[in-house]
Amino acid sequence: MPIPSPQKSFLDAPPPRRSRAAAPSPSPDLREKALLVHRRLCAVYDCPIPYFHSLDPLSELISSLLSHRTRNADSGRAFKALRARFPDWAEVLEAPVSEIEALIAGVTWPELKAPRIRAVLLAVRERVGALSLDFLAEWPVEEARTWLQAIPGIGPKTSAAVLSFSTLRMPALPVDSHHHRVAQRLGLIPRSVDVGPSHPILRAQLPADWSAQQLYDNHEVLMLHGQDTCRHARPACGRCPLADICPSASATRPASPAP
Repeated sequence: MPIPSPQKSFLDAPPPRRSRAAAPSPSPDLREKALLVHRRLCAVYDCPIPYFHSLDPLSELISSLLSHRTRNADSGRAFKALRARFPDWAEVLEAPVSEIEALIAGVTWPELKAPRIRAVLLAVRERVGALSLDFLAEWPVEEARTWLQAIPGIGPKTSAAVLSFSTLRMPALPVDSHHHRVAQRLGLIPRSVDVGPSHPILRAQLPADWSAQQLYDNHEVLMLHGQDTCRHARPACGRCPLADICPSASATRPASPAP
């Protein structure tokens, strides 16, 4: 798995952080439930779902960092402002952090994200010898994610998003807060499992040979369902196509009046 023209090879870099232990194999019933959820939501949200943009993987990485805990519209505006001012990512490394922060002021925690963006770009250049992640196309998904997550500030969601959402179009499953909430309410993951550790668990419930499009669809329909119906506050269980298989919906239904 060579890296093109590196100044430092992958083997010279600090060893990647140990990611979570492998997820236990899900039961047949849980696998079937995950597939049933996918089929029903795909019927509602009309799979296959078109990719929402086509950024190169490094640009997708920056876009994902901006989107953390931020509305898509706000992070999208910040990304466009950054690209308009700096058409080449190398220019960001030469820019004052204060200027970067001003350009991305509409996102959550711009004062943290501005220096992080510079640090991540610097880490990529130091490890690869260029500001490009295109070489990851030749790597297995899990090894590509491990490489990305060895960079401070990149977690499971971001690594999966880079591989799935970018022009790499690799079969990785991101899990955002909406996806995570719906999975918890459905009983696909325990309430005690946080977003990061949920990634291998939810991926293991889906067929190993699913394509990038199928995994993208799975993420998108669960995310869209969380935004539209299974909302954080006042979920619309009465019109949910999953209510009959959702323990959370059953728990919140009013009891029938006594005869």
